[in-house]
Amino acid sequence: MDADNGGRPGPENPPGPLQKQDERQERQPVKQPVNMTKPPSAYPGRPAPSAVAEGDIRASDADRDRVAGILREALAEGRLDPQEHAERIDTVYRAKTMGELEPVIRDLPAAGAGRAQPGPDAYVHGPRAPVPDQNLVAIFSASVRKGRWQAPARINAFALFGSVEIDLTEAVFLQQQVQINATAVFGSVEIRVPENITLRSSGSGILGSFEIETHDAEDGNAPQILVNGYAVLGSVEARPKRGAWIRDLRDRVWADHRALRHELREERRERHHQLRHDRQEWQERLRAARRERRDRFR
Repeated sequence: MDADNGGRPGPENPPGPLQKQDERQERQPVKQPVNMTKPPSAYPGRPAPSAVAEGDIRASDADRDRVAGILREALAEGRLDPQEHAERIDTVYRAKTMGELEPVIRDLPAAGAGRAQPGPDAYVHGPRAPVPDQNLVAIFSASVRKGRWQAPARINAFALFGSVEIDLTEAVFLQQQVQINATAVFGSVEIRVPENITLRSSGSGILGSFEIETHDAEDGNAPQILVNGYAVLGSVEARPKRGAWIRDLRDRVWADHRALRHELREERRERHHQLRHDRQEWQERLRAARRERRDRFR
């Protein structure tokens, strides 16, 4: 029924142009966005790029130096002899990939991704019972303390016309701080500590030498050694005990190689001379035998 026709039935109103445009848009399919990039499989003639294996990564100078440092420590600890160390060093500096470096240190304890940082109890061995203070006195004599021993919290060293030697490189530290009171009067006090600890001093020299090579460890849990005292017409010396540098080790290895090559050349030369001498004697015997037969038939 049309409201404007008085309730009488009549023809429906024809659709307008805007309504026809909306119907056409609804009937048209929705266009999907076009992807301009093609996956690697879209190129049948071109293989897909593959990830580079870890062993095929090019080795850097830092990687070679790290492996050389591990070999240096193994040589200093006696795990490698000079000949094996030289062979592996040559392999390290000729290596081009990480896969060539890994077999060089595969059988060494330092091989792997890296060394774990020591925890708070890494430097503590054995029971934690307090160790009494230790006194080292040298009067016209010598006093030595070294080897495997438990370092107390306080060490008193006194040298009068004598010498005191304190070696802590193999000591067991039951506490983090160790104080050494060193006094040298016309004498000497020598202190050796590991290179991975902290070494500090607060002493002085009076007409003498009070020389402390201070060192700060990278690990905050490492033991700390404080050297106090004074030297009167004497000397007090404390420094980390480091291993030989890789350059010195390499020079020594090459010196051993040169000596070995010289020895081998001498042996070959002597063997060659001996063979020549034996051949000459054999030829002389043959000539003598021929002359003897010739004289016999005459």
